[in-house]
Amino acid sequence: MTVTQFHWRGLHVPFVAPWGEENPLPTRLIKRVGPDGAEGIGYADEVSGADRRDGALWVRYPLVRGRGKPRLADIHPLRQRQAMSHMLCMVCATSTFDNDEFSRWGGKHLFIGRAVDGRPIRDGDVTDTPPVCLPCAVEAAEACPHLVKGHTAALVERTEPWGVSGIVYDPRTLRPVSTKSKNGLTDVAFEDPALRWTLAARDVVTLHGCTPVDLAELATPSVAA
Repeated sequence: MTVTQFHWRGLHVPFVAPWGEENPLPTRLIKRVGPDGAEGIGYADEVSGADRRDGALWVRYPLVRGRGKPRLADIHPLRQRQAMSHMLCMVCATSTFDNDEFSRWGGKHLFIGRAVDGRPIRDGDVTDTPPVCLPCAVEAAEACPHLVKGHTAALVERTEPWGVSGIVYDPRTLRPVSTKSKNGLTDVAFEDPALRWTLAARDVVTLHGCTPVDLAELATPSVAA
């Protein structure tokens, strides 16, 4: 998979970042009865096989990457889902299965995230952040405002689907349920009944076979070799 690389102020624009002309498409939500007989949200003009995945209704977004200015602090729902599903680097969109590091690391993928009280990435953690290749991880750790303040990294053997992150709607009023999260999204597991009332914006997975690593040491030739 070859993806055009865009740069902004000398840095890579992450593949998962939306651009100025990529905004949620206007839609009308309604109550609908699913195949299992349970009520949930749907689109008035829902397209079978296109608007849902694993039972979750997904937000509609245009795909016009490169148009306008990049919104580096945001995530494009469909590209995030693509990166997570195919284990693509969230920055350059190359496969983390095909790079040299994957073999050197014993068939593991690199994940990074903001450090929370110095806590490392652990087995069973849930995340909506796709993997990243080593060069892009180093660049992100040095340039991303969130990661510069503190980051944690781990080599991960595998991921498993867990659920989605999205906006949960009240079954009675069809109004968004308030949340304290900074991005306005709520993590909802696939087995949670709230899934059918959730407008998904990100795939969420669990991480397994995690080995915490120091990114600077990992990038040192003598260590990475």
